[in-house]
Amino acid sequence: QVQLVESGGGLVQAGGSLRLSCAASGHSGHTFSSWRVGWFRQFPGKERDFVAAISWTGSTTLYADSVKGRFTISRDNAKNTVSLQMNILKPEDTAVYYCAAPIVGSGRYYGDDYWGQGTQVTVSS
Repeated sequence: QVQLVESGGGLVQAGGSLRLSCAASGHSGHTFSSWRVGWFRQFPGKERDFVAAISWTGSTTLYADSVKGRFTISRDNAKNTVSLQMNILKPEDTAVYYCAAPIVGSGRYYGDDYWGQGTQVTVSS
């Protein structure tokens, strides 16, 4: 069983920055480091939306248009972590952010995938 734990959420003013982290445990290190990992977010009453993804090597990244140029996803396979640096935050970025692995492209893997519990990001205007 794999556990993903997000951290780093909080309250920030518009224009500010936050760095989210997703730490994996309860697995073999090779497993997580070989997975494509993604960040998703969920607005109240809405489905979870794709935010960013990173390949298992870290060489390829993908972003939703709404965050492109402001958010940066990265990973450290030695530490089994994936991070999301969020800059120039806007009130419309307010949501619960989840990491998930493995994912396919910008969507879910409909097999044995794993999700964290989510971390709240609130951006005040």
